[in-house]
Amino acid sequence: MFIRALLTLAAGAALTITLHAAITAEEAARLGADLTPLGAEKAANAAGTIPEWTGGITTPPAGYTPGMHHPDPFAADKPLFTVTADTLAEHAAQVPAGIQALIKAYPSTYRLPVYPTRRSASYPSYVYEATRRVATTAVLADGGNGVDNALIGIPFPIPRDGQEVIWNHLLRFRGVGVTRTIAQASPTRSGAYVPVQFADEYLLNYSRPDVTPGTLNNVLAYFRQEVLSPARLAGSILLVHETINQVKEPRNAWVYNTGQRRVRRAPNVAYDNPGTASDGMRTTDQFDMFSGAIDRYDWRLVGKQEMIVPYNSYLLHSDKVKVKDIVTPLHINQDLTRYELHRVWVVEATLKAGTSHIYPRRTFYIDEDSWQALVIDQYDSRGEIWRVSEGHCINYYDEPTFWTTLEVHTDVVAGRYLAIGLDNENRMYDFKATRTQEDYTPAMLRRDGVR
Repeated sequence: MFIRALLTLAAGAALTITLHAAITAEEAARLGADLTPLGAEKAANAAGTIPEWTGGITTPPAGYTPGMHHPDPFAADKPLFTVTADTLAEHAAQVPAGIQALIKAYPSTYRLPVYPTRRSASYPSYVYEATRRVATTAVLADGGNGVDNALIGIPFPIPRDGQEVIWNHLLRFRGVGVTRTIAQASPTRSGAYVPVQFADEYLLNYSRPDVTPGTLNNVLAYFRQEVLSPARLAGSILLVHETINQVKEPRNAWVYNTGQRRVRRAPNVAYDNPGTASDGMRTTDQFDMFSGAIDRYDWRLVGKQEMIVPYNSYLLHSDKVKVKDIVTPLHINQDLTRYELHRVWVVEATLKAGTSHIYPRRTFYIDEDSWQALVIDQYDSRGEIWRVSEGHCINYYDEPTFWTTLEVHTDVVAGRYLAIGLDNENRMYDFKATRTQEDYTPAMLRRDGVR
């Protein structure tokens, strides 16, 4: 009986190792062959409505110089059709449940202009090369709450479960040293709002070309955010060291408070605590669509589906458009949006027993070409759609990387929303910013914290 028990345990351990093992060299050989370098299906779909991936945007449009707002390389495109309340039933199988809820909540104004699909996502060659390398070494750690043996590249380009997909989103490439000035708005139902201006800085440690296991030190990214306006909030600064395995080492965060002129630890910058100056319209882990520890949820991989999602949203990014043109009552101006049909990985996150979060269930729709979360449905305790997050993305072709230009978190129940990333009237993203780890210490925060 004792020997049988040992054999049973050994079999269980072997199964666990198999479930969390890296892919084989034969599987990795598909990257850059029938799969893209990051693991998407390279071929077009059977209907021809999703084209073949041919490398994404590799050359900026004529006339573009770094520092400009990115001109739309697809400006000549016209909508193929528009999904409205009247035509939703016809397209329901390809519209995420949360967006369906928004169309039903605002039947006269919430519409999806659907354009030709443009597979624009592209990345530096060293990211592709790193993905090929780490694909055969990366493994989930600590029950899936961390990742070992991976640097720079997408760790699980051929995912086997929901945890691997969500880690691909968390570790996707977004540049290395990045600065941006953006606005956030959380209008009332009537449309009134006071914009909050942020100056953000990132050092995406995991993606540094020269990163080593020693210099990584379990830190995914360093992040600094200063509030520039309004006056009552101006001068406060948030500093975050975003760890990879947040069960092993929780996210480290500090806040400089202008009233106290002190730097304090901020342990509540995590999970479902309210986001900075968000008027309670998003949780901390909704920043960058989803970020932070994943340990409170069970992650089930539903599979890959063809869905209508926001994509190539250059009009929302344009400096020819004003913030007031975008921020309208109840939801953003849908006439300025662009949706396309893309293959996405669908992942269901359900709250683990014994843990807490205001969202007991979430459904993620993650782009196969970029591993960017494009839509997230958030449910309430009754199992009803509560909030819907949409990531309106573009290819920042001067880097290149595919990332949000605007995140919109819409509360179906309250009839309000939060729009963060409004950059139309601000200084552009700078992907060439030179930053070091020493720029992101509490001591530097004390030095900078002068109102």
